[in-house]
Amino acid sequence: MAGGHMNYRHLNRSSAHRQALLRNLVTSLIEHESISTTWPKAKEAQRLAEKVITLGKKNTEASRRKALSILYTPHDLLPKLFGTLRERYASRPGGYTRVLRIEPLKPDMAPSAILELVDGPRDIRFAMTARTIVTERGEGKDLGEMTARNIDKVTRFRPGGQGALEEMVEKIRHLKIGERDNAGSTERRWGGNV
Repeated sequence: MAGGHMNYRHLNRSSAHRQALLRNLVTSLIEHESISTTWPKAKEAQRLAEKVITLGKKNTEASRRKALSILYTPHDLLPKLFGTLRERYASRPGGYTRVLRIEPLKPDMAPSAILELVDGPRDIRFAMTARTIVTERGEGKDLGEMTARNIDKVTRFRPGGQGALEEMVEKIRHLKIGERDNAGSTERRWGGNV
C-alpha cells in the first residue's frame, strides 16, 4: 500500500503461511528454549513468543484456550508454559526472550540469529558473563563496567542469581584448569608440542 506504515515483517509469505511459520517457531522455542533461524524471522517470532508467555503468566481459562490455538503441540507444551515458565517469569515484567545475532548459517549468507528464553538453562548471556568473570579474575583485573552491567542483567530476575553465577564461574574455572592439565599430558604422551 502506498504511503502506509508496515506494522510487521511480511517475510515474503502469504498471511496463512506467515502465521504457520511463526507458530512453528514459537512452538519450537517453548519446547527447546533456544532456536536458530534468520534474524527477521527471530524478531517476528519474538513478538508472538512474548505474548504466549504472558498468556502463561495470566493462567486463566481464556489464556489457556488462546495458547492452545497458537501452539502446534499444546498438550505437550501447556504444562511447561503454565508451570515451569510461569514460575520462572512470575516476577519479570516483560522481556522473556532474547535475540542474539550470529554468523550466517546458510550458504546464501542470510543474517542469522539465536532466539532464546532468558534465565533458562541454555541462557547464552549468563554463560558468557561467567566466562568473562573467569577470564578477568584469571588475569588479576577488576571486573569492568560492561561485565558489572551484564552481571546485574543476568542475575536481576533469576532466583538465586548470584549463587548460580558463582557456581557457573567455578565450573568454568575448573574446566579451564582441567584443559591446561590435559594439554600438558598430551605433550608428555606425544613427546613434544601438539
